[in-house]
Amino acid sequence: MNKVSTKPYLLRALYEWCIDQGYTPHIAVLVDAHTRVPPGYAQDGQIVLNLAPEATHQLAMGNDFITFQARFGGVAHPLSIPVGNVIAIYARENGQGMAFEPEPLAADEAESGGPTADEAGGEAAPEPPSPEGGPGGAPRTPGERGSHLKVVK
Repeated sequence: MNKVSTKPYLLRALYEWCIDQGYTPHIAVLVDAHTRVPPGYAQDGQIVLNLAPEATHQLAMGNDFITFQARFGGVAHPLSIPVGNVIAIYARENGQGMAFEPEPLAADEAESGGPTADEAGGEAAPEPPSPEGGPGGAPRTPGERGSHLKVVK
């Protein structure tokens, strides 16, 4: 019998706790060849993602992968995150949550996980400020408010 990690269960439980308390759940993820994120948004091999219902579409937190769609720069992108690459889940408002050790992806899980970062366009560069906060979802300081206006040509 295969032993299933407790990590996906803890991630789902802490996600539910955040939502029930009115907090915004964020996950910190190690980006590698098995992680599908939009190109140019990871920094130093990591990315922080907002998992709030308002920020995601079709969120599925399985035992092996977390999959969903999210908008980056106004463009919807499909994301696929190996559960083993999640290094933390926490509430943006107070930082409460849990950190994890990264777990290598087993060969059979890697084959069933969908496109890799290379196939989806890779990753790199710093994460731009999100509409609701600064880089990585940190709250903006007064006077650092983003504009709601768009340049039309």
